[in-house]
Amino acid sequence: MNINKNDTAVVVIDPQNDVLNETGVSWDLVSDSVRENKTVENIERVFKTAKQTGFEVFISPHYYYPTDYGWSFAGTVERMMLESKEFDRSGTLSLDGFLGSGADWLDRYKPFIEDGKTIVVSPHKAYGPQSNDLVLQLRKRNISKVILLGMLANICVEAHLRDLIEQGFEVLVVKDATAAPRHPELGDGYKAALINFGYIANAVLSTDEIVKAM
Repeated sequence: MNINKNDTAVVVIDPQNDVLNETGVSWDLVSDSVRENKTVENIERVFKTAKQTGFEVFISPHYYYPTDYGWSFAGTVERMMLESKEFDRSGTLSLDGFLGSGADWLDRYKPFIEDGKTIVVSPHKAYGPQSNDLVLQLRKRNISKVILLGMLANICVEAHLRDLIEQGFEVLVVKDATAAPRHPELGDGYKAALINFGYIANAVLSTDEIVKAM
């Protein structure tokens, strides 16, 4: 996969407090994986490199609004997120209570995300980008290749990977700029994700490798 800033963009999924901050509602499930991969630091390294080298950066966030709690059914992880009020927002048109909340960006990423150049797309609602405008925004900028990273590896990252591949993009996953839950019954999500990344992605690289390639 040829990495070129003219047709390749960085896509960061859910760089938010609830999954990357020690105060986040999912920290107990993801903390071991985040620490082992140095996920927080590696996401920051990719952000910094992208900005220094002129790669466009897109954020695909996860938000739940009050109307979403009226859903009639939800999958296993959806239900867990809704019950814990993960990525909770006060409303689609309101930022009340957003600053510093679980839905807000990790503070160390704000200089990269809030620089007036990063494209923050509409939120995905389940796991993949089918429910937001990520693909539209990529196509409108003639992006055909994606460097994919963020949270959670076996859920939203893998869902984005699968859909982007189906949409005709080349996708590279940064394997240590992501992490996943370790659940006593459901198992180790990171191990599951790595296997599927290897089967599906056009390339799977470490942060060191992608920083050098960029």
